[in-house]
Amino acid sequence: MQSQDQSSLSSKIISAVNSLDQITNVKMREELISLINELINEDFQSLIQLLYRIDVNEKKIRLYLEENSDKDAASVLADLIIERQLQKIESRKKYTYKNNADDHDEKW
Repeated sequence: MQSQDQSSLSSKIISAVNSLDQITNVKMREELISLINELINEDFQSLIQLLYRIDVNEKKIRLYLEENSDKDAASVLADLIIERQLQKIESRKKYTYKNNADDHDEKW
């Protein structure tokens, strides 16, 4: 069972990545790395669940961790999380714009 502290860490990570915009802040990335390191050390299962929840591709995680074995795992995971969130933002913008254009055409 997940403790309150680990739930809090996951919530902080979700909150941080949901607040991303096109320009990723170095300070935010470093905070994200720190939070991921805490999960790696204290509750690895929660980290796995979090990556699943954010929808980071498992094969991509494995590949990037292998390719960047000289780097800190938390920094690699943070970059993948940021990349995924930016993809979601772009997708939402694309489909929101498309839906708004469609709605405008149907208005009388």
